[in-house]
Amino acid sequence: MKPATLAAVIIGAAAAGAAGYLFFEQRPQATEPLPPAMESAPKTLAATLPTFQLADRDGKMRSLQDWTGKSLIVNFWATWCAPCRREIPLLEKIQVEYGPEGFQVIGIAADYRDKVIAYADEIGLKYPLLIGEQEALDAATAFGIEAVGFPFTIFADRQGRIVAAHVGELTEPEARVILGAVRRVDAGSLTPAHARTEIETALAALPQDHEAD
Repeated sequence: MKPATLAAVIIGAAAAGAAGYLFFEQRPQATEPLPPAMESAPKTLAATLPTFQLADRDGKMRSLQDWTGKSLIVNFWATWCAPCRREIPLLEKIQVEYGPEGFQVIGIAADYRDKVIAYADEIGLKYPLLIGEQEALDAATAFGIEAVGFPFTIFADRQGRIVAAHVGELTEPEARVILGAVRRVDAGSLTPAHARTEIETALAALPQDHEAD
């Protein structure tokens, strides 16, 4: 298992198969190693949300398509991952602020079910959780992302088109850049391809030493 050394923002390939963009940020503390199963993940981000099923906190099998019509923020995490834990309050804040507009945060935990539920109960995590071990890792690779570490977050518009993927601990300035672009895609004033370009440019302009709020 190779330790992750960089946090990366991966802007996905267009549906036609055009090469994606890779923007690296010098924040080595933001990621932790992934299990070996993640190291062979493909390099091209999927154009649309993949179809898979994982159990929720109540044991009910759910898919991302259960939230059709929502702009999704799909966050892959694990209880053993310190950046993942630090990121959760921001994700809760995003859900409260952007939820009324039709955004939905969904956590996908690649971890032992009992540990995930105990931790979620301990911190009072409110947004939906899907839980699995190898199944969650398989779900991650279904997005077609070459992940370098947990956490990583997928952003999709209301039509299920993937706009961007962020690998590493998400900060509030980064989140607002990406969510602003998704909002414009939803409004029809920006295509996913143009959104990816704008996101890359805006993220590159952010201060490199900013920290999560």
